[in-house]
Amino acid sequence: EVQLVESGGGLVQPGGSLRLSCAASGFTLSWYTMSWVRQAPGKGLEWVSTLSTVDYGTYADSVKGRFTISRDNTKNTLYLQMNSLKPEDTAVYYCKKSSGERGQGTQVTVSS
Repeated sequence: EVQLVESGGGLVQPGGSLRLSCAASGFTLSWYTMSWVRQAPGKGLEWVSTLSTVDYGTYADSVKGRFTISRDNTKNTLYLQMNSLKPEDTAVYYCKKSSGERGQGTQVTVSS
């Protein structure tokens, strides 16, 4: 059974940093393209970043230069390092497997 469990969210001031984690089980993370998506209050799902099977990362323009996607194959875990956070980054963040499954999400709130 595929399971994705996100963690690492929280409340942070503008300009701060957070690192999100997505612990995967039931499959080998490195065999799949993985993504982070987010949903802000009252809005639809927004793509944030994707990591290919050859560890090539792509980013939405809104986060390029501030967020970094990576994975640790020994821990079967996907990460999203988020720096220079802005209030508009406030959302529930989900990791998503290329076959469609996603976790329960972790809340990120950027506010002073």
